[in-house]
Amino acid sequence: MTDVLVEGGGVAAASAARLASRAGWSVAWRECGRPRLPAILLSDTAQHFLAGVFTDKDLFRGAHPIRRRVVAWGGRAAVTLEHSAVVVSEQQLLDRLRPRIGDANGGASWIIRTLPGKANEHCFGSRAATVWRVEVEDDSACAIESLEAGWLFLVPEGGGSGWLLSVGDASLEQSAVIRRMIRGRGAAAGEFPAYPKIAMPLGGAGWLGCGSAAMAFDPICGDGAANAVREAILAAAVASAALKGEDAAALIDHYQKRLKLGFKRHLLLCREYYRSGGEGAWWREEAAALERGIEWCGGESSFTFQLNGYELRRI
Repeated sequence: MTDVLVEGGGVAAASAARLASRAGWSVAWRECGRPRLPAILLSDTAQHFLAGVFTDKDLFRGAHPIRRRVVAWGGRAAVTLEHSAVVVSEQQLLDRLRPRIGDANGGASWIIRTLPGKANEHCFGSRAATVWRVEVEDDSACAIESLEAGWLFLVPEGGGSGWLLSVGDASLEQSAVIRRMIRGRGAAAGEFPAYPKIAMPLGGAGWLGCGSAAMAFDPICGDGAANAVREAILAAAVASAALKGEDAAALIDHYQKRLKLGFKRHLLLCREYYRSGGEGAWWREEAAALERGIEWCGGESSFTFQLNGYELRRI
C-alpha cells in the first residue's frame, strides 16, 4: 500500500508530493485537470518557499522580473513603488514542479486531496475576475487601480505583452491610469471566482484537503501561490507525523485550526483594500462579506503542535 496519495494538479499538490517523498514515504500521484492561469505573479516569499521545497536553482529560469508597482487606489493619485517579483506561465512552472513519481495504483494510508470529501464550502463575496491578453507599454511595472465598482490589475510577462485582470464591474474604459499603460487588448482569456472561500471540514479519517479547492484567496493580495506552498508544507507534515504514529485526530484538528487562522488573516488584509477602494454599493457589499467571514472564523485558537522545518513537533 502507498503511504501518501496526492490528488491534484496545482502548486499545492506538487509541493505536498515533493515533501512527502523527501520525508521518505512512498508517494503516488493522481493528477486532476483544472483550468490554468495564463500567468502568475510570484512574490519573493513564494519564490523562497518553492525554492526551499524543490531545491532547484533553475526553478524560475526565464521568469520575467517585475521591479515596479503602480498603485492608484481609492481615488488618490497614482504612486509608483519599488517591487520585487517574477511572472511565470503557470503551465511551465507546473511542468517543472511535477514530481517524478508513479501514478496512483491501489490504496493509500493518507490522501492529500485538492477537493475535500463531504465538505461544505463557505464563500465570502460574489466578485468574479476576467482575464484579458494585452499589449503593454512598460514590461517592468505591474499596476493596480480601483474603479467605481471593481478593480483592475495589470501584469506584464515580457516581450511587450501581458495580462489584465478585471474584477467586479471594472472596465478598461473607466481607467485613468492602467489604460495609459496598455497599447492594445485582445479577447478575454477566461473567468474565475475572485472571492475568498474555504471548505469545512479540511480533514478526516485518512485525508486532508489542500489547494485552491480547499481554500482559495482573493487575488488582490497576491499571495495565493505562497499560501498554496504553506498549505502543502503543513499537509505533508501532518501526514508524515500520523504515519509515524502521532494522534491523527489531534493532527487534523491542528491542521484545520492553522488553515482557518491563515484564512482569517487573509480576510483581514482584504478588508483594508475593500474598505478603502471606493464608496459605492459594490465596495460596501464586498467589504460586508469579508466582515461576515472574519466573524465566522472566530477568535484565536490554541495549538498542540509546531512546525520545525518541515516536521511537526508537539509543543
